[in-house]
Amino acid sequence: MTDITNSQEKDNYEDVLDYKVNNIVATAKISITDKLDLVKIARTLNDAEYFPERFPGLIFRQDNPRATFLIFSTGKMVITGLEYVHDAEIAVKKLLKKIRKFGIKISEPKITIQNMVASGDLHTLIDLNKAVLLMEYVMYEPEVFPGLIYNMKDPRAVFLLFSTGKYVCTGVKKEELLEAAILKLITVVNNMNITSENVIEEEFELTFR
Repeated sequence: MTDITNSQEKDNYEDVLDYKVNNIVATAKISITDKLDLVKIARTLNDAEYFPERFPGLIFRQDNPRATFLIFSTGKMVITGLEYVHDAEIAVKKLLKKIRKFGIKISEPKITIQNMVASGDLHTLIDLNKAVLLMEYVMYEPEVFPGLIYNMKDPRAVFLLFSTGKYVCTGVKKEELLEAAILKLITVVNNMNITSENVIEEEFELTFR
């Protein structure tokens, strides 16, 4: 197995890159003197839900950019549903502008991207039975799940690879690492010759929310 080192070869592979980022998960932390009054915030914000007997965090859904927040009284937040990395900062600042209207003094947030989930298509059929014999760090139990799990080590990423050539990638925090991981997957598939015209194509609908 070889890496993509030649720039012209890399450009050729990039021409067939076909993926979409489905979800970005980020966390944010703000410094506060007192705990956030989640009851007050829930009563004031539209599209907010807070049921402390079921879950300790307030759920807030925001548009433009689309994001779902889990807000905790400690000032910690989890943000899901983002489509672009730069949306994390925009969404958090938009939310904090609303919270500051309650007279709560808060610091600038520390935002960290935790995970990206993307789906794509290699546009070739994959012989998963052959792949599990030739590839390293893979697991394939078709009677349990129809996809092969590939734990890529460098860059670190996890792929769900299907016989149709469709895949899901997770475990990366930057889009450049996501693309590097996909390019390496393409290299592995081609170098190990695990494509097949005889694999029966199956359709899998992958839905991310």
